[in-house]
Amino acid sequence: MLSNSSKYAIKAVLYLALNSSKNNKVMVKDIAKPINVPQAYIAKLLQALVKEKIVTSVRGVNGGFYLDEKNKNQTILSIIAVINGKEQFNTCMLSLEKCDEDKPCPLHNMLNPSRNDILKNLRSKTIKDLVKDVELGNTFLPL
Repeated sequence: MLSNSSKYAIKAVLYLALNSSKNNKVMVKDIAKPINVPQAYIAKLLQALVKEKIVTSVRGVNGGFYLDEKNKNQTILSIIAVINGKEQFNTCMLSLEKCDEDKPCPLHNMLNPSRNDILKNLRSKTIKDLVKDVELGNTFLPL
């Protein structure tokens, strides 16, 4: 359901949330290796997230990427929206051009309630929430 780009962006953001701070910025190469994604690709994703203020970056000798408290309060949906656009979850599961409540595709009525639940969770869960679950051992992230 999530594109690879969204998955990589979420993993990169979680890596930053767990391993960076204003005083401990992280370079792209240090993010790319543990999440097993090419540096150039992660750099492109992170720049898009910086532009939308989901990630903070600083240029220069002591530069790099990090998350501040405001960044950590961003939702998971906001990451996906930056990477894949807000319409990703509104498209037809069969990729039909015309599919809605009035004219549903064969999968629409079966999958739409699940899609709505997923969207609700992605809208309500923040980066901070996911990090807390990792730190408490409720979830795991091999970084």
